[in-house]
Amino acid sequence: MKLSIVIPVLGEEPALGNLLERLGRALDSAEEIIVVDGARSPDCREQAEQHGAIYVASDAGRGRQLARGADAASGELLWFLHADAEPPGDGARAIRQAARAGAVGGYFRFRFTGSPRWHKSVLQTLINWRTRIGVPYGDQGLFARADAYRQAGGFPDQPLFEEVPLIRALRRQGRFHRAAQAIGVSPRRWERDGWLRRSLANRILALGYLAGISPGTLARHYRPIEDSKGMTEC
Repeated sequence: MKLSIVIPVLGEEPALGNLLERLGRALDSAEEIIVVDGARSPDCREQAEQHGAIYVASDAGRGRQLARGADAASGELLWFLHADAEPPGDGARAIRQAARAGAVGGYFRFRFTGSPRWHKSVLQTLINWRTRIGVPYGDQGLFARADAYRQAGGFPDQPLFEEVPLIRALRRQGRFHRAAQAIGVSPRRWERDGWLRRSLANRILALGYLAGISPGTLARHYRPIEDSKGMTEC
């Protein structure tokens, strides 16, 4: 089963370069990497082409960019990665194993990158517990069978929580697998905003979404502590 990896990018060229180098060491030539650039940056295009990735220009917006990348993909399996992710070296193998075992999609365990700290350990443990009973977010390396993804309707064009409707629709189709491997997630936004403030803000936004507040309304409250990239994190 061919794997297509979709990476939405908005002004993250240094992180993208690290990710593409990491994927280049871990994947074989049969895999397909698609970089979806919301800034239409010449530097991003050049970097993608240097690493043999397909470059797709797009309007900014995480859900919109993910959908564009999935539309351009030719693989039977789709893997969605953030540009600053550190995916496990055997991530592609884990995805294929899950698909062969009948999973319609899945995600990886959450792990903070960088030096170990007690608050990192506590928070990532809580996040991994939450995703067992709730919805994992996009920074956990979501993956899906391409046919299941399309049947689920793909990513909606909304500024926050774009993965939630998709994951709910995938779970209605069948088993949504939790891979044993962990994906590295950058702690830079927690470090920038403060660990408690960032975590509380994320939970308040998630509760607001569950209560039926529109993603557009929530995004207006989210942007003051975000870098205007329309990202959702734990």
